[in-house]
Amino acid sequence: MPYYKLFYHFVWATKGREPLIMPEFETRLYSAIAAKIKEMGGIVHAIGGMEEHVHLAASVPPKLALATFIGEVKGNTSHFVNHVISPEFKLYWQDEYGVLSFGEKNLPYIVRYIKNQKQHHAEDTIQDRLERFSP
Repeated sequence: MPYYKLFYHFVWATKGREPLIMPEFETRLYSAIAAKIKEMGGIVHAIGGMEEHVHLAASVPPKLALATFIGEVKGNTSHFVNHVISPEFKLYWQDEYGVLSFGEKNLPYIVRYIKNQKQHHAEDTIQDRLERFSP
């Protein structure tokens, strides 16, 4: 296995920014995201979000293109929600996503930011540069 220390912050939204990530299945959705990342050889540092978007801090193996990685994660999780969690429910992701790389020294800050998404949005303390997922 190659040695690497690559850290990425991803953010993506539901189609039309509809508030579709329900509290009843949010934990299972995040578990499905983590399982898919582990299956691809990645490392999850944090997952969090709101009803209409998801944040992810992850290390992605250098053998995977970031577009392929996030495409697999998004495709797998919408399929999981629509076919396993709730077949009558339809969750679709927007095509766009945002990704920023960051250094290891910033990992604790990014993890805290992601885990406290609901608080940041409630208190209007969001960081615009960490919330962008489309041009």
